[in-house]
Amino acid sequence: MKQTKQFKTESQRLLHLMTHSIYTHHEIFLRELISNASDAIDKRHFKSLTDEKVPNADYEIRLINDDKARTLTIVDTGIGLTQEELVENLGTIAKSGTKAFQESLEEKSEAELIGQFGVGFYSAFMVAEKVEVKTRSPYAETGYLWTSDGVSNYTIEDIEKETIGTEITLYIREDAEDIDFSKFLKFYEIKSLVKKYSDYIRYPIKMLETRTEDKKEIQEDVTLNQMTPIWKRSKNDVKEEELQEFYKHQFNEFEAPLKTIHTNVEGMLTYTALLFIPKKPAYNFYTESFEKGLQLYSKSVFIEDKNKSLIPDYFKFVKGLVDSADLSLNLSREMLQHDRQLKKIASHLEKKIKSELESMLADERDKYLEFYEAYKLTLKYGIYEMFGMNKDKLQDLILFETSKSESPITLKEYLDRKPESQKFIYYATGKSKQRMLNLPQMDAMKSQDIEVLLCYDDVDEFMFQAMQNYQEIPFKSIQQGDLEEVLEDKKKEVKKQEKDYKEFLKAIKNSLKDQVKDVKVSARLTESPVCIVSGEGVSLEMEKVLNQMPNGESVKAERILEVNPNHDLFKKLHETFVSDDQTIDSIASLLYYQSLVAEGIPLENPKAYTDAITTLLSK
Repeated sequence: MKQTKQFKTESQRLLHLMTHSIYTHHEIFLRELISNASDAIDKRHFKSLTDEKVPNADYEIRLINDDKARTLTIVDTGIGLTQEELVENLGTIAKSGTKAFQESLEEKSEAELIGQFGVGFYSAFMVAEKVEVKTRSPYAETGYLWTSDGVSNYTIEDIEKETIGTEITLYIREDAEDIDFSKFLKFYEIKSLVKKYSDYIRYPIKMLETRTEDKKEIQEDVTLNQMTPIWKRSKNDVKEEELQEFYKHQFNEFEAPLKTIHTNVEGMLTYTALLFIPKKPAYNFYTESFEKGLQLYSKSVFIEDKNKSLIPDYFKFVKGLVDSADLSLNLSREMLQHDRQLKKIASHLEKKIKSELESMLADERDKYLEFYEAYKLTLKYGIYEMFGMNKDKLQDLILFETSKSESPITLKEYLDRKPESQKFIYYATGKSKQRMLNLPQMDAMKSQDIEVLLCYDDVDEFMFQAMQNYQEIPFKSIQQGDLEEVLEDKKKEVKKQEKDYKEFLKAIKNSLKDQVKDVKVSARLTESPVCIVSGEGVSLEMEKVLNQMPNGESVKAERILEVNPNHDLFKKLHETFVSDDQTIDSIASLLYYQSLVAEGIPLENPKAYTDAITTLLSK
C-alpha cells in the first residue's frame, strides 16, 4: 500500500535552504550518507550482541554507480528502518513541528539550524533530483520504499526486501551552468571523495572498478578506504617509519617530522590527536598567506582540513589531526568553531604541545636547538602579542646566547647563574655576537663580570617590554638609560669629572643641538672613548625596527652621548678645545659620529664625519 505524505511547512523551508543556500561544497553529501551508513552498522552490531532478532552479518558499505541511468546507490548492511522510523527520521526533519524547532526557525541563522538539528541525509538533495530509500529492519515483517523529490511530499510503500539494511539511490541532477553533477557518477571522483572524507570509516567501503586491459573489459571489486586509522591503533603497534610515511603522505612533506606527538584522551573529554612538528617551516610560514590549523575528524570521518581554533598562533607550526567522537557531525563548519568540546580539546592540545617541548628542551637539547632555530620567532611573537598575555606559557621555551656562553641558555638558567646581588636581567641588541661584545656599553658589564643576554631578532626588545620581568627580576638594556646599580662605586668620581669638564660638555651639547638630548660623563665606559645610549621609552634598536616598517611613521629615540674622560682621545680633544674653542663643532661631530659607528647606526652625513677628522688632524 502506497502512502503519500506532505512535509511540514518548516521542513519544506529547511529543505529549500539545504538545496539552495546552506551547502557550498556539494561533494559532502557522500560523506554524510557514508557516515549514516556506518552509524547504522554500528547499531546493528551492538544490538546483535544482546538481541536474538538481530542477526550478525558481513558488515560493509557498497557504492554502485550507473552512468546511463545517472544513479548513485549507497548500500549498507546496517540496522535498517521500520515504517515508523522512516516517518520519524526521513519524513520529518529532526524535531519538525515541535516548539523548539518552530522557535529556531524564527531566531537562528541557517547555519545554526543545520548544525543544531542534524539533517545529514537531506544533503543528498544537493546533487539528486529524486531520492529512493529501500530499507528493511529486523523488527519489521517487510521492507519499505521511501521516495521524494525533496520539495513538498514523500511516499512510503511496502516492498519485498530479503536482506536487512538500507539502499539509498540518488538520481543525479543534470549538469547546471556552474556545477558538473556528472562527476559524482565517475569511479575515480567517488574514490577520491571517499579517500578525502571517509578513508578511516571502520567498515569496508566497496565498489566495482571497470577498466580495459588487452582490449578486454575487466571488473574488479575494490575497497576504497583504509578502515583502521593509524591514530586509532595502539602506540606500541605503530612503528616510527609508519608515522613518518603517514606524515609525508597526509601533509605532502618530503622530510620526516622533527617530533611526533600521539595522544589519546578518555574520560569527560574523549579524543585522539596525532601531531607533528616539521623539521623546517613551510616556504610561506612567515607570510600572511600561511594558514594554520589541524585536520578534524569525527568518528574517523573527515570534517575539516584546517581548523584554526584547535591551535594557537604561537604553535601554528604544528601539523596534524584530531579525531573525537564527542563532536557533533555538524554540516556547517562555522558551527564547529563555537563547539564547547572543540575549545576544551584545543586547551588540552596546547598544554600537551608545551609539555612535549619542555621535555625536548630538558632531555633532547640538540633536537630542541634545531626546533628553536626554525620556530623561535613564532614563540617570541607569541609572548609579545596581546601585551604579554601568554608570557607564562612560553617564557621558559625561549633561549639566548650570552656574553659568557656559546650554547644558548634559558632565562631560568641565566637566573641560576647570576649573583644574588644582581637586581636585573641585562641584555644587549645587535646583528651579530661580535658586534654586541664590542659595544662600548659592554665595558662596564665586563668589568663587573656580569652576564648579558645577546639578542639578534627585531622582536626581542618588544618581547622584553611585554614581559617586563622574569620571576620578578626586571629586564634591562645595557644600551638604554643609566646603569647606576652596576656602577655605584663610580658615582663620586663621575660627579667630580662632570664638574671638571662642565664647560666642555656644555659646548659639545650646544654644538650637537637637536641631535642629542644630553652629553654626560659615562660611568659605564672603561676602554671605549664614547657611546650613544637612549633614554627611557623608544630604544635605538626599536628606532631601527620601527623605521623599517612599511608605511610606518618616522620614529626617533631619545639620544644621550656619554664620554669617557679617562680615555686618551677625550683628554686630547679637551686640550684642543681649551687652546682653540673654535674647533668645538669638529670635536662634537667626531665624538657623536664615532658613537653611532660603534652602535651600528648608519651615518646620515658621512662627509661631516670625515671633515671633522680632517680638521682635527690638521691642527
